[in-house]
Amino acid sequence: MRLPKEWILPVAISLLVFTGAVHAETMYVTDLLKLTLRTGQSTEHKIIAVIESGQQLEVIKAGETWSLVRLEDGKEGWVLSRYLTPDITHNIKLERLEIQYNNLRSQSASLIEENNQLKAENKNLSERLTNVEEDYKQLRSEHETLKASSTEFLSLKSKYETSSAQLAQITKKAASLEEQLSNLELYNYIKWFLAGSGVLLLGFIIGFSAKRQRRRPSLL
Repeated sequence: MRLPKEWILPVAISLLVFTGAVHAETMYVTDLLKLTLRTGQSTEHKIIAVIESGQQLEVIKAGETWSLVRLEDGKEGWVLSRYLTPDITHNIKLERLEIQYNNLRSQSASLIEENNQLKAENKNLSERLTNVEEDYKQLRSEHETLKASSTEFLSLKSKYETSSAQLAQITKKAASLEEQLSNLELYNYIKWFLAGSGVLLLGFIIGFSAKRQRRRPSLL
């Protein structure tokens, strides 16, 4: 079955687009200032758009001189093939490197800030450690002083208990001696009392005997 003449051109264009879509390839505009996208395969055709260097496009049909391409916004047209390259251009690499550099710079700034925070925390911890060490030394000194004082206190306590025991013994002995002294004083008092009483009694007897002897001659 033969197609009508008016269908031949649309079908051919459709087959051309379909075939190009099957073999579509991603390309880049080389490091050129600008590249024109035209409606046909010559510089006489109308300019559809101006493509920047490094801009990504899709090659629908590749040719030795001209290639049919599609831009990201959907526009299709012809460009000179010698200005297309499968490699990423230097300006795109530069942009990506700049993005990586900015990311690394941002990460570096974040790491520097984190490092400064860690330094500040480390400084605070060092100061706290120094304070704790000083407190520990002071507590240890106070402990040694208290320990020495405790030893001295225990020694004084032992001496006090010994002295108290000796004082109790001396007090008990003094009480015994005082009791003996009291008994001795009472004994001496009784002794002198008896001695005085004996002297008085002896004098009374002597006087009575002498008086009796003086009376007897008068009776004879």
